[in-house]
Amino acid sequence: MAGMIEIRLCGPEDLEALTAIASQTFTDTFAHLNDPVHFAPYIAKAFSLGQIKSELENPATEFYFLFYDDKLAGYLKLNFAEAQSDLNDPESLEIERIYVLDSFQGLGLGKALFQLSLDKALDQSLKYVWLGVWEKNTKAIDFYKTRGFYTFDKHPFKLGDDLQTDYLMRLDL
Repeated sequence: MAGMIEIRLCGPEDLEALTAIASQTFTDTFAHLNDPVHFAPYIAKAFSLGQIKSELENPATEFYFLFYDDKLAGYLKLNFAEAQSDLNDPESLEIERIYVLDSFQGLGLGKALFQLSLDKALDQSLKYVWLGVWEKNTKAIDFYKTRGFYTFDKHPFKLGDDLQTDYLMRLDL
């Protein structure tokens, strides 16, 4: 039997839980594929309380928690216009982060977060949704391709001192 899914907008009171799940999901997803020399400093900076607080306070950014049977299972970060990491296009929405904890994988929870992203973009009559995904994250690339995304560019992503490449993928609405 399927569990109950609840998605809610994060507020300032969620800072510590958001910081914890952001760090944990990124580490679970990418630590084994990266050199700890580069990975540890990146995590310490990108997922510090101060950094997440700054992102959470940005009015053009929205974070959402996903709960499965009342347990925090994943989160989503959306960026509008000036908060976007690359394009800053007011006619688009960036999905910057969409993560589900390992113990909740395979339950369709990523699809629920993805659908929320599309709904937000459609509600605002935006023209497209886009995101950056690491070229070595084939699972995510395949997920997005099956949903109609296509690669339109690439950009450098610095993980510590390790320069990596992210594909920029887009879904026209």
